[in-house]
Amino acid sequence: MAAVSSMNHRRHEESARESSSYDAKPEKGWGWVRRSVKCVLHEQRLWCVVLGVLLTSAFFVLQPSYGFQYGFLKKEAVVSDVGVEGAYSRAYDLGHRRASEEMVMPYGKQGMRIISPGAKVPLGLKKGAKRIVVTGGAGFVGSHLVDRLMERGDNVIVVDNFFTGKKENVMHHFGNPRFELIRHDVVEPLLLEVDQIYHLACPASPVHYKFNPVKTIKTNVVGTLNMLGLAKRVGARFLLTSTSEVYGDPLQHPQNESYWGNVNPIGVRSCYDEGKRTAETLAMDYHRGAKVEVRIARIFNTYGPRMCIDDGRVVSNFVAQALRKEPMTVYGDGKQTRSFQYVSDLVEGLMRLMDGEHVGPFNLGNPGEFTMLELAEVVKEVIDPAAKIVFKENTQDDPHKRKPDITKAKDLLGWEPKIPLRQGLPFMVTDFRKRIFGDSKEALREDEMGNARITQSD
Repeated sequence: MAAVSSMNHRRHEESARESSSYDAKPEKGWGWVRRSVKCVLHEQRLWCVVLGVLLTSAFFVLQPSYGFQYGFLKKEAVVSDVGVEGAYSRAYDLGHRRASEEMVMPYGKQGMRIISPGAKVPLGLKKGAKRIVVTGGAGFVGSHLVDRLMERGDNVIVVDNFFTGKKENVMHHFGNPRFELIRHDVVEPLLLEVDQIYHLACPASPVHYKFNPVKTIKTNVVGTLNMLGLAKRVGARFLLTSTSEVYGDPLQHPQNESYWGNVNPIGVRSCYDEGKRTAETLAMDYHRGAKVEVRIARIFNTYGPRMCIDDGRVVSNFVAQALRKEPMTVYGDGKQTRSFQYVSDLVEGLMRLMDGEHVGPFNLGNPGEFTMLELAEVVKEVIDPAAKIVFKENTQDDPHKRKPDITKAKDLLGWEPKIPLRQGLPFMVTDFRKRIFGDSKEALREDEMGNARITQSD
C-alpha cells in the first residue's frame, strides 16, 4: 500500500509541474508581434515580402490609368510620348470620376489643355480630329456646316427632329464612318461625348416658328438648357446660333452688338425673338457660373441652296414665285430693308467663331442693304424679267430696317462676307429649279436661259 501511495504522489507532482508550464490566457502586450518578426527573420521570408511589394508597386506605376485613378500619379501629366489619342484616352478614363481635372499636352511651342473631353479617339483617326455634334444639322445652314466639318476631317454627329430639316440634305455622308445621324428632339435630354457643340436647332422662318409658338420657345429655352448641360458635363465648347431678331424693330441703324434691341415681348414673333434672347442669357449664365466655353453668333438673313421652299422668308418666296410664273409678293410698301449673306460666308464665320478665343456675341451678316423692291428686281434679272410684283398688307412686328455692323467680327475674327447677292443668287435658283421641276427638259431650258441672262448682265 505504501508503494502504491508513493507512486500516486509522484504522478501528482509531475502533472502539477506540467500544468504549471501552460497558461490558458493569451500573453498581453506586443509579444505576438515579436514572435512574428522573429519567425520572418529566422525563416528568411523578409526578402519574399520585399520582392512582393516591389512587384505590386511596379504594376501600378506602369499602369497610368490606375495611377491617375488612385492618386499615385500627379493630376497634371506630360503626354508628349503618347500624342493626341493617348491624351484623350487618359482623360476619358478620368472623365466619370474627375470631370474638372486637366491634362497638359505639349503641341509645338504652345500647350493645349484638355479639360474632361468626353470621348476616346478611335484607332485610325487623324490626330487633331474633333468629335462635333450639330443640332439641327439636317437643316439649311446646318447641312452646309456639316459639309465643311466633314471636309476638314472631323467626326460629326447630326441631331435633328426633321421638323424643317431633311435627310436628303445630309444623305451624301451616309456610309462615311466619321458621320452619324440621330433623330432626336433637343427638348429631351441627350447624352453624348463630344468636343464641340454647334447648337442650331430651332425653326428660323416665320411660317415654321409661328406654326407652334409654344414648341418654338421650348426649343429655344429647354433645348438650349439641355445642350448647355451636356457641354458642362463633358467639357465641350458650345456655340449658340442666335439671330438678328434679338434686335426686334431696331431704333439704331446699323445694329451693333452693344444694342439691346426693341422687341415686342407679347407679339406673334416673340416666341422666336424672346426665345433667342433667353437662349443668349442662358449661354452667358453657364459661361459665367459654370465656366462653360461659350460662343454666340447673331445671324442675319442668309440664303442659298437647300433653303425650304415657301418658308415665308423673302428670298425663298421671291425665287419660288418667279420660277412658278407667279407674281412676287411684296408686303407693305416694299421700302423695308434687309441684308443678305450667302450660306458659305456664314459657315466660315461660325467655324472661325467656334475655333477662336472670343465669346461674342458677334453679328454675322452681309452689310449690303437692299429694299424689298430692289431684291425683287435682282430676282427678276436672274430668273424672269417679265415677272410681276403684287403688294399685300405687311405682317405684324415686321422690322423696317435690318443691317449688321460687322466691325467686331472683322477685327476679332478676321471675317467678312465675300459673295455678293448677284453672285450667290444663281446657285440658289438652280437648286430651287431642280427641286420644283425635277430634271425635266423645261427645267434645263429655264436654267440655260437664266445662266444666259446672268452672263449678259455681267
